[in-house]
Amino acid sequence: MQLPLLPPVEPMLARATTAIPPGLAYEPKWDGYRCLVFRDGDEVVLSSRNGKDLSGYFPEAVQAVRAGTPARCVLDGELVVVNGDRLDFTLLGERVHPSAKRVAELSVRHPASLVFWDLLAEGDELLVERPFTERRRRLELALAEPSERIHVTPLTLDQALAERWFTQFEGAGLDGVVAKPLDQPYRPGERAMFKIKHAREADVVVAGYRLDQASAQPQVSSLQLGLYAADGTLRFVGASSAFATTVRRDLAALLSELDLPADAPHPWADGNPDNGGPRATNRWNSVARQTQLIWPMLVCEVGYDHLEGERFRHTVGFRRWRPDREPASCTFDQLAEVPRFDLAEILGPTG
Repeated sequence: MQLPLLPPVEPMLARATTAIPPGLAYEPKWDGYRCLVFRDGDEVVLSSRNGKDLSGYFPEAVQAVRAGTPARCVLDGELVVVNGDRLDFTLLGERVHPSAKRVAELSVRHPASLVFWDLLAEGDELLVERPFTERRRRLELALAEPSERIHVTPLTLDQALAERWFTQFEGAGLDGVVAKPLDQPYRPGERAMFKIKHAREADVVVAGYRLDQASAQPQVSSLQLGLYAADGTLRFVGASSAFATTVRRDLAALLSELDLPADAPHPWADGNPDNGGPRATNRWNSVARQTQLIWPMLVCEVGYDHLEGERFRHTVGFRRWRPDREPASCTFDQLAEVPRFDLAEILGPTG
């Protein structure tokens, strides 16, 4: 591969802010895998944020790059999987599989697409020192032909429109909004952009915990969380794990006093997937085996960005204990319902 920029390259990153800043360029924040694409003729590398080559997991994306991008280029964007009228991060995660046969099957069943927002090199020309406005113009020219799996992300300079995007596009599975300075060069590895994500709170059941297996002193690695469904089942919804070391040790001391008695009526005690616990899907089998259930169960308040199906999309942030709440009162009803939005309206024509 002979390009003016070669993998691995750290992508330019964003730092979180609570409000959309004025006077910048605004794009939707896609919910997928960050992906730098390097193409030199038929040779294509899909490089993850940490430099891992994803090409073998997404053969259909490689073919799309060969069919729909300049013969020699470096692009920055996101790998996503579209399910109906929205993005599906769970299906995207299933695509990274060790079996070549399974990869081939999933590439047909749940094909990935690429959404690009930056052009870092074209031909022998390195563009990283050029202002973002020029790189964006060059990107639009390079990817001018509509394609089923290759897209250019929408962009606006209108802050009011970006505010509407922030609200509407969540219904299509997007994460928020990204804001970029117009005259800025591409700065690999630096947090030189801004990201504005949805922030919400919920009261959840702490049904168990996991210990850090690598620690000599007992300390909690994560709290295992649940919410009650309409049928009365306690569904596993995710974990909270961002704790300082001293807090992890304090949690271990606190929760060890609540280790599950043999006769406790814990809803996850039998390990039956139909009862909503961590064994409900294969992805969480290892979690279930290592989870220490507690009784009585506790309630805490967490911060989260959004729900995907019945699970929090990311690890949630612990806020505080809620001794005033009963576990049975922690239901899905408290979570905000997001109106659906057709993803096709964001991606535009596909050729």
